[in-house]
Amino acid sequence: MKKTIYILFAALLAGITLASCNDDETYAEQKEKERDAVMAFIKRQPITLCDNNGDTLLHLTAINPISIQQFEAQDSTTDVSKNEFVFFNNTGVYMQIVRKGTGQPLNSGERKRILCRYWEYNILGDSLQTSNLSTYWSTNPEIINASNTAGTISGTFDTSVNGGGPMYLVYKDVTVPKGWLVPLTYVKIGRQTQPDEGIAKVRLIVPHSSGHKYATQGVYPCFYEITYQEMRD
Repeated sequence: MKKTIYILFAALLAGITLASCNDDETYAEQKEKERDAVMAFIKRQPITLCDNNGDTLLHLTAINPISIQQFEAQDSTTDVSKNEFVFFNNTGVYMQIVRKGTGQPLNSGERKRILCRYWEYNILGDSLQTSNLSTYWSTNPEIINASNTAGTISGTFDTSVNGGGPMYLVYKDVTVPKGWLVPLTYVKIGRQTQPDEGIAKVRLIVPHSSGHKYATQGVYPCFYEITYQEMRD
């Protein structure tokens, strides 16, 4: 396994160590710590999130949460200039739609293979955890096999191309985190065909209950920036 994998595992283990509680802490206390971390992250003064090389990922100002009612009244959009994130009470996920995308939504009865490019930031550990934006991962794309069954969206990571991307290779779980699937109800999944078009792009705050299995076990939230692009047949 290449050095990059070891770096990812080292960052992951460090994040879990910070996120995990000692034996005296209850699950309720762990969840309270997670909620406090999310609230602090939302209210933080402008910060710069960087990767492990010190390169800038995102300049982030204080987040402006909006209700699902306001989100729907705005034609299911979020105002990026105001740094709006819609809060979903049922999942605890916060979502900002940076771009709605091009093409068509994932409609009921449809299946699509979706290429995702992303980075994942451990909020409790305050560090980059995984990403597939480097040249190293160009041969291991993050592909989701997604389907919409009567409005319920599910997905698995496709491991057929070189064993899968970092979300599978690091966490060893083909099930796509529920938080990653939330945007698929609201964005369009297609391919860029015109210079002024852009594929779907979102930012998410995902609590442990909607995250991957390591986040679930460690009771920690993650911040994501993800693009969604339909794969060619």
